[in-house]
Amino acid sequence: MSLRQGLASPRTPLRRFLDRELSAGSRPLRATYRARLPTRPLILPGEGVGYEAGTVGTAIDQRLRLAFTCAPPVDAATTAGISACRLITESSPGRLWQALTEVGCQLAEQITAIVAELRLDDRRSPMLRADDAEEHLARMLLASAWYALNYRNAFAFPDTPLYKSALAAPGEFTLKKLLALPHRHLVDDMLVQLHATEAGPLERLRADSAPDGCWSGPTFDGSADVPADGDLIVEGALIDVKSTRNVYAFDLITIHQLLGYTLMDYSDRYRIDMVGVYLTRAAALITWPIEDYLTLLGIRHRDLAELRALFAHLLGATDRTGCRADEDPPPGQLADVDQLLAELAPVIAAGCCRVCAQPLPDRGPGRIRLYCSPWCSRRSATLRRHRWLD
Repeated sequence: MSLRQGLASPRTPLRRFLDRELSAGSRPLRATYRARLPTRPLILPGEGVGYEAGTVGTAIDQRLRLAFTCAPPVDAATTAGISACRLITESSPGRLWQALTEVGCQLAEQITAIVAELRLDDRRSPMLRADDAEEHLARMLLASAWYALNYRNAFAFPDTPLYKSALAAPGEFTLKKLLALPHRHLVDDMLVQLHATEAGPLERLRADSAPDGCWSGPTFDGSADVPADGDLIVEGALIDVKSTRNVYAFDLITIHQLLGYTLMDYSDRYRIDMVGVYLTRAAALITWPIEDYLTLLGIRHRDLAELRALFAHLLGATDRTGCRADEDPPPGQLADVDQLLAELAPVIAAGCCRVCAQPLPDRGPGRIRLYCSPWCSRRSATLRRHRWLD
């Protein structure tokens, strides 16, 4: 499992923990997100993109990371996907997987060489290079996205043009043939999204940063407990890159994921003080200072350090509960999970709101209040229905 998969199920310990802690839900945060969306037309994929939109998203994500830092030049998922091909070759020798492995290694070597030659993270140059260089790089990154799929979803890998081409003629499969596979519309879709970054908020963020203050595909202290890696951290700003065309939807998993990454940085290695998303099809960077993010979600009167300590305890309690924090607990382990969550529940002192745990305003003697605002009063019904309110 992983952080994202664990957040997708409302029954996992980590999802239950966050649902209870975030007393305001997602509505206030979504309202600020939608208010910041630009009104200009979106960049829509061409007719030839189709189900390969995810491939384009993976490729443009990697290209944007390289504009901030070239370490590493080849992303971890691509490397793992190529290694998976090699492992199959070793256990079941065959020309198909051998060809996939050899061409994958050549691809990784060429990406490394070109990234070094173009010096993509050099702030003295703009984010983008000449059109022919960007097109060649786009084709390589689209191909690498297919290899990355072999790591992320091996069942879908046989449906890629990469696999089908190698299967048709393993002895004739070469790097040149691989780089010719991406449809013209895939390349164009990627390039037009890249050009939208010019003179935009992402380029300004890049100009205000240095390569050694940026991390591509960062992992966290908590990744040892629950697998998780982010997209990009830029001088304390945690950015998730989204290539979706449905920019109006700010899904709950992404909202929780940004917070989860932040909480998994137990040692504060990255000094995350801002979180947000970059929407490639809208050329929009939407961010929040981490304290504002927590406030909009209605965090229950805990500071970031306390939350991180609780999250570390939750994610590291597998030995005690017999259940990983990102997995649905089987019936026999549910009681232990319930007990752990009860111990981590916030203690709401007298004189504090029963929903958000903030101190109640003084309304004079003789007036007993349970909630600090009409919002918390209305929200209490939802929390009580889900048993998130004692």
